[in-house]
Amino acid sequence: MGKGTPSFGKHNKAATHSICRRCGSRSYHKRKGVCAACGFGRTARLRTYNWNVKIRAANGQKARNGRKEMFIRKVKGKHTKKH
Repeated sequence: MGKGTPSFGKHNKAATHSICRRCGSRSYHKRKGVCAACGFGRTARLRTYNWNVKIRAANGQKARNGRKEMFIRKVKGKHTKKH
């Protein structure tokens, strides 16, 4: 095998992302030292945007348009004890 195109197929073996210490997702970029999901390593605040309202509601953060309440009702319905 030469040093050209065939060699570049071997470049996908090592994992670039590992487990994040703050959020627990597999989004912590090893070389950058930044989590793509929560922003750990870049900022002290959690990484949030206005376009991810449903995601924030799923994580229990404050949401708009009552979506958090919809999510809570859905979860409570699944996990209630049956008598």
